[in-house]
Amino acid sequence: MVPTPVVFRESRNYGSGIIVSSSHNPIEWNGMKFIIDGRGINEKELPQILENQKVDKSETGIKKDVSSSYIEDAKKIIGNINNSPKIVVDIGGGAARDFAPKLLTELGCHVQIVNENLDNCSRGPDPTTDTLSDLIAASTKNEIGFAFDLDGDRLVVVRNGKKQIPDVTLGLGVAKSLELGYKSFVLSMDTSISIEKFIKESGGTVKRSKVGEANVIDLMIKSKAQAGGEGSSGGFILPEFNFCRDGILTSGLIASMLENSNFDEILKFMEGYSQIRDIIKIDSKFHDSVIEEIKNRFSKEYSDIITMDGVKGIIDEDSWVLIRKSNTEDIIRVSAESNDKERCEKIVKDTLELVKQSYEKIR
Repeated sequence: MVPTPVVFRESRNYGSGIIVSSSHNPIEWNGMKFIIDGRGINEKELPQILENQKVDKSETGIKKDVSSSYIEDAKKIIGNINNSPKIVVDIGGGAARDFAPKLLTELGCHVQIVNENLDNCSRGPDPTTDTLSDLIAASTKNEIGFAFDLDGDRLVVVRNGKKQIPDVTLGLGVAKSLELGYKSFVLSMDTSISIEKFIKESGGTVKRSKVGEANVIDLMIKSKAQAGGEGSSGGFILPEFNFCRDGILTSGLIASMLENSNFDEILKFMEGYSQIRDIIKIDSKFHDSVIEEIKNRFSKEYSDIITMDGVKGIIDEDSWVLIRKSNTEDIIRVSAESNDKERCEKIVKDTLELVKQSYEKIR
């Protein structure tokens, strides 16, 4: 059993790959991730593959045990870590168990492990939504804590006894990328404005993609971006190493920053914004009409709107709100961010009411 980032990395040598995983979802679920040319397929490619693929059942494959060079390759990117920082790693009973602690140890860290086995795991599969109580308790005796989801692509950071929002993971990965000399980035539409500001203030450039890992990577490839990711899932992506969110590599990159005198200053900058994500039940057959109605309202209220993925209203340089439909459920998602928590709460409350009013108007 190996983590998703390891399969993505290894698939570059074979042209394609398939991962069977529930990822961050409940453990009774399961699913598959398909990899072509080292990247996951995007939303347009799956229907094409299902329609065009002709299966020849007379041919069968062969089983081959693969020895991965993932850890050695990751160490070359990260470099040695000085001062032997103490790090606690919450595996969540998942596939990162045989890779994340080993990587951090070989980089020079002292590593403590919690929730190593799924049978004795005290937390849920998704670290972005779990309280991570065991990790928080253990982190008081360590410099930093890392929590992984079941397949190792998501990462959440705990510092000074506080669980950070997922965007902080991406923000720290971006900060390390800038330190390494990377300048061009792609961020998903709902990623924190703090990360975009940090990049631009450091002399970098930012392009925004639709929400979703595959959409981020698509734009990375087209624009030849050097790094980026999706803040909502704690997912940092470094294309030269992996065309996927890579929590294991990111943990090593962040650990290498601990010796920097400005680490907590960078962290504080990323913490300066509040994000809230909510949903409202709306019959899916009305999704497009509701979003169109909201777009008309936003165009009158806000100085700028973006319709690449749902509709995003730019309230001011420090605040935004995004409305997106679900492709699988009768819900509409509302996300907002501001440098003022109370204002962010009000933006979400007002927008949810606007969605409700729009739905009642057109149904």
